[in-house]
This record gives sequence, C-alpha cells and structure tokens, in this order.
Amino acid sequence: MMRSLTRRKALALVLASAACAKAPAPQQPPAPKPAVPPEVLAMYAATEDGGFHVAAIDPKYLTPRNIRQEVDYWTDAPPGSIVVDPWLRFLYLIQPGNRALRYGVAVGDEGRAFSGSAHIPYSRNWPSWRPTENMIMDQPETYGPLRAGLPGGPGNPLGARALYLHRGNKDTFYRIHGTMDPASIGQATSAGCIRLFNQDAIDLERRVRSGARVVVLEQHEAGRGTVPPGTLLPPPPQQIAPPAIAPEQIAGGTAAPGNRQI
Repeated sequence: MMRSLTRRKALALVLASAACAKAPAPQQPPAPKPAVPPEVLAMYAATEDGGFHVAAIDPKYLTPRNIRQEVDYWTDAPPGSIVVDPWLRFLYLIQPGNRALRYGVAVGDEGRAFSGSAHIPYSRNWPSWRPTENMIMDQPETYGPLRAGLPGGPGNPLGARALYLHRGNKDTFYRIHGTMDPASIGQATSAGCIRLFNQDAIDLERRVRSGARVVVLEQHEAGRGTVPPGTLLPPPPQQIAPPAIAPEQIAGGTAAPGNRQI
C-alpha cells in the first residue's frame, strides 16, 4: 500500500513539473518575399529577337533597384542624352521635365576606368565580339583561343545589343550592351563595360538616336542628378573589390561591322 502511494506521489510530481515547463515557442514561418508585379514580369519575359531566343529574367533578380523605371533626375543634359553612374551602377536616359528612365547595370573595371563625355554614332543588334590585341597580349591563355572572335548570339558576352561610344571619330572601345549573366546586374564585376539585362539593352537601343550624347560620371560625382540642385550629395561610395568572373562573361574588345546604325 505504501509503495503504491509513493508511486502516485512521484507521478504527481512529474505531472506538476511538466505543467510548469514552458511550451516551446511556435516556429514562425519565414516572411514571404514580395511578389514581383505582373507588369514587371511582362517587361522581362522571354521573347524572340532577330532569330534568337531571349530568356526570361529570373524574378529573384528583378529587385526594385534593378528594374527599368522612370525616376526624378535633375540635369542640364538634353532629353535623349545618357548619363552613366558606374559607382551607383545606374544608367539614366534623360526625359523632359527633370525625369529619366533608369536602368540597373553591372559595371566592370573598364566601366569604372572611363569617364567624361562621348557620343553614340551607331549600335549593333546581336553583335559579334573579339578581344583586342592588348587583351590577347596581357592574357594569352584566356584570350588567345578567342582571337577569331565570337559570332553574335545568346552566348556572346555583348548580349542582344551594343551601343558604341566614340570621341570625335575615334572608338573609345567603351560599350553599353546586354549580358548573358543577369545575376551580375547591380554588381561591380571584374571585367567588362556597362551591361544591362538583354530586355533593357533592347529597350534602350530602340530609344536612343544616332549621335546621342553620353556622360559617364567620375567617382566623386556618384549620385549626381538624383537630388535637386543645391542639395548635398551623399558621400561617394567606396570602391569594393569585385568578385571573380569567368572569361566567358567578359565583355569589351571589339565588334565586327554589321547590323544597323541608329
């Protein structure tokens, strides 16, 4: 009888202890990622262009800072001009009334080394590409096999469109072009000029006229135009060492004549 009572007391103590123990907090589900608006998905959907397939952009890359959009922009550059901010990684196509179409871009070393004014005498649809002689001399193992160049197409590092920047009658070898690497948009990369989503490169090329002026900002000018005149700009961003990038993602070099002039 005593043994039975002892067991009952022990069981009661266990139940009491369990009642006092805190129940584990329920697991909170992760916050859902904001859905990409359908109109943005439509802008970056798959399409056919010039006999080539342009793949849809993965929605995870369609962040608010990357997508094409109209924004306030204060500049004395005339409508139709392009301002490139390689430090904040945006390209602005100037519109009337202190507005601009803003495109997210990726910028390589070549893009950060060029600044000042130029103009666009022509563009190319699905341009071919070949490395310059200097590129071959500097990195023969990487560029030597590509001496003959690559034909235009989805595998070409210049993407669906290339706009060529000249000073006077001389090619600067600075390009604004599409990319086969959408993950790079918004990033500082190790090589290449100014790259856009292929859908944005197609859109920009349609809007730009032959002779359009281009201004590429220096580092201390980063953010210029994004605030009204007389407003202080934020401190210029520090240049961050870019990630490594595969040779097949490198753009620059030269392009063979062809396609149409704009």
